[in-house]
Amino acid sequence: MFLSSNRHAIVAVVLLFFFLTGCESIGYYGQAIRGQLSILNRRQPIKQLLAAPQTPDKLKARLRMVLRIRQFAAKQLDLPVKDNYLTYVALGRPCVVWNVFAAPEFSLAPKTWCFPIVGCTAYRGYFSREKAEKYAEKLKKSGLDVYVGGVTAYSTLGWFDDPVLSTIIERSTAGLAALIFHELAHQVLYVDDDTTFNESFAMAVEQEGLRRWMTATGNTQAYAGYRKTQARQRAFATLVMSWRRRLAALYEKKIPVREKRRRKAMLIAGLRNAYQDLKATWQGHAGYDRWFAEPVNNAKINTVSTYHQLIPDFQRLIRRTPGRLKRFYDICQSLADRPVAERRTMLKRMGQ
Repeated sequence: MFLSSNRHAIVAVVLLFFFLTGCESIGYYGQAIRGQLSILNRRQPIKQLLAAPQTPDKLKARLRMVLRIRQFAAKQLDLPVKDNYLTYVALGRPCVVWNVFAAPEFSLAPKTWCFPIVGCTAYRGYFSREKAEKYAEKLKKSGLDVYVGGVTAYSTLGWFDDPVLSTIIERSTAGLAALIFHELAHQVLYVDDDTTFNESFAMAVEQEGLRRWMTATGNTQAYAGYRKTQARQRAFATLVMSWRRRLAALYEKKIPVREKRRRKAMLIAGLRNAYQDLKATWQGHAGYDRWFAEPVNNAKINTVSTYHQLIPDFQRLIRRTPGRLKRFYDICQSLADRPVAERRTMLKRMGQ
């Protein structure tokens, strides 16, 4: 059960922000508190669910798999499992939160928001899709490129014991393990001023953890499928990043706004066409059609760079620190203490 002391601490933070920043902030933090409390108060111990005869067999099988994954994460990946993923929450909705991303019309520098505890991030999360889209519309009217993306899980960074959510329980075994490894990685390392560093680190741990998990369990067929999925993901990210660079070059040009807007539209159309060429090599796989089905803009493109930009650097560093991952975590933690630019430079140098 959610401790009252923790509840009082969060309320105190919200009241502080009310006095510092006004009514809009109190409204935002209010929905955040209500959303988090709702999840914490609905947690059910997995052991009780496994013992209960009314729990569906399919759910029991998935929950047992979660327990095996978290044990592997603790013993083989040196991840801080603690009491995370020992409870389950049935949410009754497809996403747990919806994140709002934004960027200027002619810049790929993401808009950032700063919060207590977690610092500054390149997104703002809502437990209600309606509220997220309402806020996105407000940003859009101010001239920003905006994107709203649903999230199926997140880490509370050790402030609470994270539960298993119904939004992830139906994933494949590989997908479930990858997500748990990813979210636990955020509890190993989280920098309060660098979303790209945080997410790329967690993605690298996720991928290395899953490689070790699949090897240890001997599930070669599933691992082969995962590798194919990862290859497509890398190809997609590489494609988007290459067109991102073209957009960045355009935004540097000293040309009239109308002409810059026209060329931007042409580049985004070019990205769509390039995706169709890439998709043709995938034997009918349409996994990224949904991403392209809705408007593509700077904010949406930034979500790809946030999660993938530094992965190769982290992966090279992992290969330089074979064996247990603890040494890799320690090195990354030492980088986290550096200023952003120096952090990125040292990460690249260490991986070479």
